Amino acid sequence: MTTDTLKSTRKAQIDALLLKLPGVTARKINGLDAYFVVDKMFACISGNGIGLRLPSAVATELQFSRDNVVAFAPGGVTSTREWIQIDRADAADYEKDLQLFRDSIEFVKAGRAR
Repeated sequence: MTTDTLKSTRKAQIDALLLKLPGVTARKINGLDAYFVVDKMFACISGNGIGLRLPSAVATELQFSRDNVVAFAPGGVTSTREWIQIDRADAADYEKDLQLFRDSIEFVKAGRAR
């Protein structure tokens, strides 16, 4: 399989997981495949992972407690402390992170009020 075929298969698997969640839409932003709720980005595909926005305390905890979670740095530029990246070799394994995606959606919908 070509790299482009692998990327489109991976995106299709991630789309299947995230687009079934209520209110989630997808579009490209700055060359990244991104996922939105209430017109705010909560996740995006970057490199071998998915960037995800969570409360900074939760994001920090995940970086220390899981070996597949790193700081989110699309294109080598570090993002805010609210963004992490979950790396999984097999996109189907993101099903295991479904609660984190739901938490991210709730966090983004609530805005910065937390």
